[in-house]
Parts: sequence; C-alpha cells; structure tokens
Amino acid sequence: MLDWMAWTWPTATFFLVIAGLLLTFTILAVKYPETPRTGILRIETTRGDRLFITLLGSAFINLAWLGLDLGPQYFALLVCLVFAAAVFRWV
Repeated sequence: MLDWMAWTWPTATFFLVIAGLLLTFTILAVKYPETPRTGILRIETTRGDRLFITLLGSAFINLAWLGLDLGPQYFALLVCLVFAAAVFRWV
C-alpha cells in the first residue's frame, strides 16, 4: 500500500497527524473565530500562527537532537511537547 513512495508507517503517521492538525485548526477557526493576541514575542499571533511556530520549532529541535546525538529520538518528542505547550500558552 505504501510502496509507491517507499514510505514507512511512521512516516505516513507523521503526515497524517499534520493533516489532522491542519483540519482541526481549520474547523476551530471557522467555528470559533479569534482575534489575534500578543504574547511574549510581542507579535500578534492566532492559533494557526502558533501552530506554525510549534511545527517549525519542533523540526529544529528534532534536527538538533539528531545532530548532537542527545539520546533516543522519542525524548525529543517529549521536548517538542513541552515546547508546544509553552508556545500555545505564552506566545
């Protein structure tokens, strides 16, 4: 089933989670529109902006984790979850 692009199940799961997040945030934006808020970065952000910042930051965290060989990669996931919580709370 995934042979056409040499995908593995973890890769497919990753992209399905991203698609699910985008769909969820689109539905939230339509159902519950929000006004931008200013956080510690002193820029106005919406939920979508904070999701983008979280995804981009998580990518860099994972790349740094791999590059610095800091241990098992699933620990990087925990760091990313803490980062995501901080972004959605304070940014």
